[in-house]
Amino acid sequence: MFCGFFCFYLINSNITLHPRYTKGISHPHDLESHAHNHETLIDAAGPSEVVSMYSGNESHHAGESEEAEHLKKRVRVLCWVMTNPKNHEKKAKHIKATWARRCNKMVFISSEEDKELGTVALNVGEGRDHLWEKTKAAFVYVYNNHYNDADWFLKADDDTYVIVENLRYMLSPYSGTQPIWFGCRFKTYVEQGYMSGGAGYVLSREALRRFVEEAIPNPKKCRQDHGGAEDVEIGKCMQNIGVQAGDSRDSLGRGRFFPFIPEHHLVPGHIGPNNWYWDWIYYPAKVGLECCSDTAVSFHYVPPNKMYELEYFLYYLHPYGINHRDSFPPPLPPDTSSIPHQVIENYNTSFSAKNLKGTDVESKQQSEDKINPITRR
Repeated sequence: MFCGFFCFYLINSNITLHPRYTKGISHPHDLESHAHNHETLIDAAGPSEVVSMYSGNESHHAGESEEAEHLKKRVRVLCWVMTNPKNHEKKAKHIKATWARRCNKMVFISSEEDKELGTVALNVGEGRDHLWEKTKAAFVYVYNNHYNDADWFLKADDDTYVIVENLRYMLSPYSGTQPIWFGCRFKTYVEQGYMSGGAGYVLSREALRRFVEEAIPNPKKCRQDHGGAEDVEIGKCMQNIGVQAGDSRDSLGRGRFFPFIPEHHLVPGHIGPNNWYWDWIYYPAKVGLECCSDTAVSFHYVPPNKMYELEYFLYYLHPYGINHRDSFPPPLPPDTSSIPHQVIENYNTSFSAKNLKGTDVESKQQSEDKINPITRR
C-alpha cells in the first residue's frame, strides 16, 4: 500500500540532498544542513496560488473519510508550524491548503502578522540562532491559548508533510494525560533520546503542561538562553521533567517519522553509508520499501509542489481493483517494554486478539476465559 502512494512520486521527484548529506556529516545541525538553510530548498517556492483539490461531492469519494472523521473527534491534535515572514507565501500557505486542513486546530508561528495566513506573531528573532527561543515561545503561546483545544500538540516545520490521520491512529492507544512525546527518535546527546525537529514531534497534553510549567522557568531543567539546537534542547528538558520518549514505530518495527523526503528513505543511494543518520537514528533503519510504515506520519524537506503531489497520491488516486479496506495493523510498536502499562491494559480491552494475529505483539498467554493480546516482555 505504501508503494502505491509513492511510486509515481519517486519517478517525478528531482530533489537531491545537499552533498553534506550524501557524503556524510558530523552534525546535522550545522548551518548548511539545517532545514531552514538548506541550499536546495531556499528558493523552492510553490505556485503563486494554492492548488484546488477535488470537491467533496464526488460520489466515488463519498464516505471514504468516515472512520478518520470519527477518530478526529476522539484524538484531538493541534498542529503548529514554525515559519517566518519570507516563507508565508512560499511555503506556509501551501501547508494550510494541504495537510493542515486535517488538524483539529492549526497555528502558524512567525514573527510577523499575516492575516490571510493567520499567523501568530511572536516577539522573537528569526534564523537558526533563534529556533530554541522561538520554540519555547510557541509552546508557551499554545499552552496559554489552546491547552483545552487538543489532547496532542504537534510541532512541524514549513517543509514538513504530515499524514494527520496516521498520527491519530498511532496515538489512539495513548492518552493525552500521559507524560509522553513521539517523533523520529535520535540517540545522541540525550540519554533517552530526542526527536528530530524537522520530522516533527508531538507532545501529549501532560507533556506540554510539564514543559511550560516545570521546565522552561527552571534553569536546572531547561536551557534558559536562546542558543543550542531546538530539538536537542527540548529533548533534554523532556527527560529532566519525566516525559517519556515514546516509540513511534509500527508493529513491524518500521519508522513513521522521517527526517528526509520519501525518495531518500525508499530508494538506495541517497543516504550515504557514512551519513550521520545511521549513527544517530535510535532504532535500526532500512532503505527500500521496508524503511517505512504503511501508516507513516511525516516526511521532511518536502517543497510545496511535492505536497500537492502527495495530497493527490494519498487522498485521490485509486488503483482499480485494489481494496485497502482490510483492518489496519496494530498501532503499537513491537517492543512492549517501551509502552506504558496503562496503555497496554487499555489496548487489551479495546482491540480484539484477531487484529493482532501474526504480529510481534500477539499474546503469548491465553486462558479459557480471556485472551490477553499484549503482554510485557
